[in-house]
Amino acid sequence: MIRLLLLIVVGIGAFLPISIQAQKNTSFIPGEVWKDTDGNPINAHGGGLLYHNGTYYWYGEYKKGKTILPDWATWECYRTDVTGVGCYSSKDLLNWKFEGIVLPAVKDDPNHDLHPSKVLERPKVVYNKKTGKFVMWAHVESADYSKACAGVAVSDSPVGPFVYQGSFRPNNAISRDQTVFVDDDGRAYQFYSSENNETMYISLLTDDYLKPSGRFTRNFVKESREAPAVFKYNGKYYMLSSGCTGWDPNIAEIAVADSIMGTWKTIGNPCTGPDADKTFYAQSTYVQPVVGNKDAYIAMFDRWKKKDLEDSRYVWLPVLVKDGKITIPWHEKWNLSIFDK
Repeated sequence: MIRLLLLIVVGIGAFLPISIQAQKNTSFIPGEVWKDTDGNPINAHGGGLLYHNGTYYWYGEYKKGKTILPDWATWECYRTDVTGVGCYSSKDLLNWKFEGIVLPAVKDDPNHDLHPSKVLERPKVVYNKKTGKFVMWAHVESADYSKACAGVAVSDSPVGPFVYQGSFRPNNAISRDQTVFVDDDGRAYQFYSSENNETMYISLLTDDYLKPSGRFTRNFVKESREAPAVFKYNGKYYMLSSGCTGWDPNIAEIAVADSIMGTWKTIGNPCTGPDADKTFYAQSTYVQPVVGNKDAYIAMFDRWKKKDLEDSRYVWLPVLVKDGKITIPWHEKWNLSIFDK
């Protein structure tokens, strides 16, 4: 009888979908392996979020395979072959379903921006209400980081496929670490590290979000800021960024402006708690408002593992606003109820 019962239990288990067996996430645990609804580690590095019609979409660098340091390297330009941009969807920001590679590598053309031998970083997707298109901006590079361009792709759906439109240097300037921000009036802006990462450009995009409008400002001149993450609170604009120390962590800074094109004022390091002076051994990539919660934001960071980039982890932390002061405190474990306090 016992043997029969065991056979029945094993038999039923074999037919259960993997997604049912995957453990549901109930809290954010910064720096730990974060698994999707199929039980696989989430693979979305240097990414950003899009909220559309009740669903969050997380886009990021899909890093697969061995991390290498090229023989010719004169600096720590560790890389994996380009696989493409992955996409995940979620209703609660904790449990993410893998939607696939929405912008894949182009394997048969060595000259293409998306060939595996190149570099694809920091994809961000925004929705254009006028055109009904989803527009992706990313940092595209040659393997030696000399190309320094922005690449653009477009889709009719948040889960792709995205059609690559090509690359360029916006406003005829180098474009490396970047993000895209859509303001309340529907205008979109690209923030990007330029002039050999010494200066941050803020560029108003055209109405279709596909290219620069020609209007831009130069900010944080010779301050060497990268990894921009932008959000708006109480009518003011905020930009979280890091210094330029390669893969190694440094002190984060937050800056504020009354107008998105500047003038920007740096107001210090918002991180608090253990290792706050190293940004918790991570680097900023995006700040996402929690829809439905007043004054609630999540700061997204990457904890890069330069010699095994696929195993780089995610550090998501709450952005807390109190008496007009913004802090990002360390928590080993937390959930969205923190914003109810």
